[in-house]
Amino acid sequence: MLSWTIGDVTITSIPESVTPTSPRFMYADLTKEGVLARAEAAPWLRPHFVTDDGYLLQTIQCLIIDNGTDRIAVDTCIGNDKERHNELWANLDGPFLDDMAASGYPVESITHVVCTHLHVDHVGWNTRLLDGEWVPTFPNARYLFEAAEFEHWKNEPSLFEDDDVFGDSVAPINAAGLADMVTSDHRVNDQVHFQPTPGHTPGHISVVIESAGQKAIITGDMAHNPMQIADPELSSMFDTDQDAARVTRKRVFPGWADGETLVIGTHFGPPTAGTMRPDGNGYRLEV
Repeated sequence: MLSWTIGDVTITSIPESVTPTSPRFMYADLTKEGVLARAEAAPWLRPHFVTDDGYLLQTIQCLIIDNGTDRIAVDTCIGNDKERHNELWANLDGPFLDDMAASGYPVESITHVVCTHLHVDHVGWNTRLLDGEWVPTFPNARYLFEAAEFEHWKNEPSLFEDDDVFGDSVAPINAAGLADMVTSDHRVNDQVHFQPTPGHTPGHISVVIESAGQKAIITGDMAHNPMQIADPELSSMFDTDQDAARVTRKRVFPGWADGETLVIGTHFGPPTAGTMRPDGNGYRLEV
């Protein structure tokens, strides 16, 4: 398990999967040859984030922020037993909860759940199947949903209409009385607050951790792969508003690219995190 220390706070990655991914899964017009051309222009993308044959190295993970009192689970992956359009994500039976417990984070110990947005691979372990019902996985946690994000997906179909993501992974939390609707600049505690990063989805947020003069950012999906750090113009086919996503990256990257802030990419392949610096028309991630 990857782990980072920011002052008095520990951030631990609990991965559900780490896999090579075709670039066309996320970037409709980007071929493997196009990926390799980008890697030639930004050599730092290899070997961690782009393979020699043009695939992207992608992680699906939950990040646990622990300050000794609060244990905040950021993004809860895909989950087990769920009917999904993507056959690689359908009816999983993985050891994710055992891995959490083995890392020192049993479900009962989680105090907050934060979803950077409400896509399928960020909400799955919000619930688990018990006696045929979807019940909250983290019974002692408050689940923090950005209000505009919640309202959007309550009224809109999932990315794939036959995936009932809201119905099986979000609505049961609200029904159980564990959901808090918050703003996009919400402060969880003295060390953790949200930063609005809309575009990928209407209420998308990134998570800022600050302690003892140190700072980290959990990106969410405002950048799926470090190629988007090298080229902030590159938007994903899954962005609700690709232009707004570009505007967001151009707005926030200058503040992150100070060579000191630890940028933790929610989907970045291991080592997952690094510091950013300006590089040509974009930026580079130093790991």
